[in-house]
Parts: sequence; structure tokens; C-alpha cells
Amino acid sequence: MAAERREFDGVVRKAERIMKLNWPLDFARMAWLKGEPIVLVANGPGPKLAGRATEIARKHQELKGLVSTGFCGALNPALQPCDIFVATEIMGVAYALSVPRSSERVKSGKLLSIDRVVSNAAEKTDLHQTGPDAVEMEAAGVALKAAQWNLPFYCVRVVTDTSTENFPLDFNRMRDADGRFSRIRIMAAALRRPGSVLPELLKLNKRFRDASRALGDFLVDASF
Repeated sequence: MAAERREFDGVVRKAERIMKLNWPLDFARMAWLKGEPIVLVANGPGPKLAGRATEIARKHQELKGLVSTGFCGALNPALQPCDIFVATEIMGVAYALSVPRSSERVKSGKLLSIDRVVSNAAEKTDLHQTGPDAVEMEAAGVALKAAQWNLPFYCVRVVTDTSTENFPLDFNRMRDADGRFSRIRIMAAALRRPGSVLPELLKLNKRFRDASRALGDFLVDASF
């Protein structure tokens, strides 16, 4: 379970076979890794959309476990871009997390899962002082479904922005009524400040591509 299809680009690149699923979601695919089938779904950011995606996946497919994956932001200064972050706890969610086995090096710690983008370094510093090491938007919604259905739950993320970095836009203002990021709003905001915002968005997009590849490498290697 992820927010956007590009978070799965690294996995899709490594897959032995991909099959499109005609489910009412932004992105739904069956993929085979090391001969085993997995379902990849993305339905936008935030716990509500993630929970809905999880319900639809379960309606169409028998599930043996749930993995919340995709991008995350660093709150702990020790986390760097493209680090794989395996959550050992989601703050405020009592359900126990499972940890995948892998030969690759990972970082681990507490995850904060909230329905907003943490866009600036000052807020990241304040949040880190309350305990979490990283932040993202969907894991809590997926974890609640795993608890409801008594399924094993994993949370594997890849870091896209450090604790000292600021985003060029307030992406919370770029969400539509359903909570999805509006590319039209993002481009309009960027064009209002092309000299400063566009280069930063291009830099961020490259970071996303690199992070997705790193995440795909890990997920192919890991055992769940």
C-alpha cells in the first residue's frame, strides 16, 4: 500500500511480471517477485484514502499480510535521502509491527503517521523532540485495517527529505477535496515563482526517482 504509483516504480522495474487490476483505485497491479505474487495499490495520500485502498484490495484478493510503503520524511538528523526506514512502532497505534528480513542495511525507529505534509525544518525539529524518527501520511490508516483483520503488518519506507530541508511549496495547500495532490495547483504555484520553485521541484522529483529505486531494491531482497 502506497500513496502514489511512482513510489512503486522501483518495484515494478524489478518485477518478473506485471498485471493490471481493474479496481476502483488510482493504481492497482499484481506483480511477481521471486516467483511470489504481490498486490500493489495506491490511492492518494492520507489515512482515509489508504484505508479505502486496503478495503478494496481485501474485497478483491485474499491477503496474508499488509505492507505500508513509499516515501517518508526524516525527523531524526541521522536519516539521509534514500535510507530505508523500517518502522518498529507507529506512534499512537497500538498494533504490533512485524519486521522484514533482509541482507541490506536499514535504519529503524518510531514513525509518526499524520494527515498532512511536514514541509519545513522547524516543524521537523519540533516533532522529533516528541519521539518519532520519521513522518509520513498513510501507515496509521493501513495499520488500523491490519489490526481489524488480525493480519501481519509491516511498514517499510524510504527517506526523501532530511530533517534540515524545507519544501519549496506548502503541499498541504495543493490537495484537492478528496485529499489528493493536485498537479494543476502545484504547477500553477510553481509558475508564479519559476525562478525559485521550479528548480527545487525538479531536484525533488529526481530525489523521488532515486528513492523509489532504492526502495524497490530493498523490497525485492526482503522476506516478509
